[in-house]
Amino acid sequence: MSTLAERSRQAVWHPCSQMKQLQAQPPLGIARAQGPWLYDTDGRRYVDGISSWWVNLFGHNHPHLVASLTDQLNTLSHVMLAGCTHEPVVRLSERLGELTGLGHAFYASDGASATEIALKMSAHSWRNRGRPNKHRFIGLEHGYHGETAGALSVTDIPLFREAYGPLVRVSATVPSPDSRRAAPDETPADVARRQAAVLEAFLAEHHETIAAFIVEPLVQCAAGLAMHDPEYLRLARALCDRYEVHLVADEIAVGFGRTGTLFAHQQAGIRPDLICLSKGLTGGMLALSAVLCTDDIFDAFYDDRTARGFLHSHSYTGNPLACRAALATLEVFDERDWMAHNRETAARLDAAAASLRQHPKVKAARQLGMLWAFDIATDDPAFPARYHAAALRHGVMLRPIGSTLYFMPPYVLDEEAIACLASGALAALEEALA
Repeated sequence: MSTLAERSRQAVWHPCSQMKQLQAQPPLGIARAQGPWLYDTDGRRYVDGISSWWVNLFGHNHPHLVASLTDQLNTLSHVMLAGCTHEPVVRLSERLGELTGLGHAFYASDGASATEIALKMSAHSWRNRGRPNKHRFIGLEHGYHGETAGALSVTDIPLFREAYGPLVRVSATVPSPDSRRAAPDETPADVARRQAAVLEAFLAEHHETIAAFIVEPLVQCAAGLAMHDPEYLRLARALCDRYEVHLVADEIAVGFGRTGTLFAHQQAGIRPDLICLSKGLTGGMLALSAVLCTDDIFDAFYDDRTARGFLHSHSYTGNPLACRAALATLEVFDERDWMAHNRETAARLDAAAASLRQHPKVKAARQLGMLWAFDIATDDPAFPARYHAAALRHGVMLRPIGSTLYFMPPYVLDEEAIACLASGALAALEEALA
């Protein structure tokens, strides 16, 4: 009888994968999960060091999330949101409005769709305001906002975009404020100011055609966890105000406590015009994304004419089950001070990972909230796959981004999981480099 991995390789097209490589490194068959642990079909367990692609916050199979979804299944699993509404979507929208200072939540299924919505919403609102020339966008160098056609237009990672060049209207980019680019006499805030000056020069010349500037606040995750100082966000906010350009905060990966505050942009004391949310929004239970906007953007669509409305949808928009999972996730946040808890967890993991930080092949080790990154001194393109396989042998689920090894674990790591993650990551590094 074929194994689960072999059946999957034959029948499933796995995401972000070269399928031929799965012949040598078959996909890991996962049978169940609990807390920070994944269990394979042979009963072996692994620390989920990347929260199953950055979505899991409070551990797998969290009892409150499971109970909330079970309750919702017994009442309403789905109804169309065009012309109908339901309690979970209204309550969730109210809560997200309270937490972000933005309103009018628009729902989709995933982060790339949220990016599409935000870009369309921005450009269409300018059109409705009588400024149809404002229909272009800018993003950061090495930025990542998803892989659908519109999201790829503001994604500056060639691996994802080059094959689809003829389908994509590529947006402009400005230099990243990545703190690793600091000169010997510069602070991260100096880098932020220097790169914001480039943004200012670009907007001064092109603002008449620019609808929005999209940025991942504080951390460009797919760029190898490139971190920047909050000063960049403060300056970007002021520049967008001056030149009448929407500021879009892509909090898809960094929201819901990852950086040490509920939303990363809050560390800069600013409010974006649009915010994109997904991943941790449902605590890793179900697919859901949301875009929230200012009253000014919403008001640009409020009209008797249907053509001036925001005509975007999908069949499962605002699905009650997904919304209930998101509400349950926010209820777990309400149970305790998770930011204080995460500071304690981060300190313990930092201490446990000291040997990894001090490894001679590690450079630019950095940490923000519940995010860690370690650049590995290697230019071997096979390093990520080799490291991933080695990490699994040492009981850890980790997937490097290029030569950057990173942790983005659930918030419920106990001492055993911390020790396993730190020691497994170090042992896998030694094995992969050897």
